[in-house]
Amino acid sequence: MGHDDLPTLELALPGPERDRGVAAILSGQKTALTGLLEIYEHAGEAVPVTGQRFWVLDSEGRPAVTIELVDVRVVPLKEIDDDFARAEGRGYSDVAEWRAAHEEFFRSDRLSEYLGRTPVIDTTLLSLQNASEWSSPTTRVVRDRLDGSSEDQPDRPCEWRYGCWS
Repeated sequence: MGHDDLPTLELALPGPERDRGVAAILSGQKTALTGLLEIYEHAGEAVPVTGQRFWVLDSEGRPAVTIELVDVRVVPLKEIDDDFARAEGRGYSDVAEWRAAHEEFFRSDRLSEYLGRTPVIDTTLLSLQNASEWSSPTTRVVRDRLDGSSEDQPDRPCEWRYGCWS
């Protein structure tokens, strides 16, 4: 599947939060994504799977970077740990900060309006998606790879910093 055939993924809502998320992917700070399972179900979309690639869109709706999911798990919110929270690249120092931010979004008027109700937080199921960056359409991406090389290899994904997944 070529880059033009990839499905798209949008982080947060268009605006500063999405722009920070895209920048965090490009810088290597963001290596994890969280999706509310209920949103996938409501939209009639399948939960992403390991190996799936996406164009991540910027706030203008343009492809900013391609990622490949290297691990996808569906888990209860209470199972998120500090390492995953930090891997989201949003500056969370621990899972308590991560949880507070995500609960605020899950309880937001916009999400409640979209779903037709407010999710029950304690039993909320999340799709945890660990990703590696594949390429950027506007930026040549060079990363230190796990094997120690740093040459640009466009036919091979760049592994993000949180090990062989994240």
